[in-house]
Amino acid sequence: MERVSDVVVVRGEAELFERTQHLFATATEISCAARDLHTWSVAHPTMPEREQAVRTTGRMSVRKMYLPGVLFDPALAEHLRFMATHGARIRITEREVNETILLDRRIAIVAGDDVGGVRSYTVVSSPQLVQGIQSLFEAAWAGGTDLESYRARFTELGAREILEQLASGCKDETAARALGVGLRTYRRRVAELMDLLGASSRFQAGARAREAGLL
Repeated sequence: MERVSDVVVVRGEAELFERTQHLFATATEISCAARDLHTWSVAHPTMPEREQAVRTTGRMSVRKMYLPGVLFDPALAEHLRFMATHGARIRITEREVNETILLDRRIAIVAGDDVGGVRSYTVVSSPQLVQGIQSLFEAAWAGGTDLESYRARFTELGAREILEQLASGCKDETAARALGVGLRTYRRRVAELMDLLGASSRFQAGARAREAGLL
């Protein structure tokens, strides 16, 4: 462990869990931003821990924010459905996220780089720093979309199939035939998908889809 003022750096999730489990046990508000299930496995209960998770979500405010790629991770999708059933609020964002956990707006845990198979985590308790990190989270949260709304829209558009056609570089006519839809319908869905991803061009839509783990 390295300590500098109100900033503590730990190596690996075992040390992170050891040093923060008491904070999770007593927290009444947890906000989490992550790309996938594995960044914060310390905060994602496995089956033996589900009963505790039910009690936890019943007495605290839980918010979780992820990139769209989680829609194609069966393990994470099942976990998110479980948490949402027990009161957690979950949103999807197309923008890159700073992988962070905030506890009671007074502690921030920020994921660092993976070096040699071990990831570092920075635990911040400085009020000024935590406030800044909280503000970044709130801005991303405000721009996100409720999980079920995003999932429904994504499925309705056939987004995965459209992204695959765009990635292949084929012409719109060929893509429309492959998907069994009319040319106008295909182009309308592409436009709606670009809007869903916040992209101003097909190239940008593809780039954002790759960043989000959709391709």
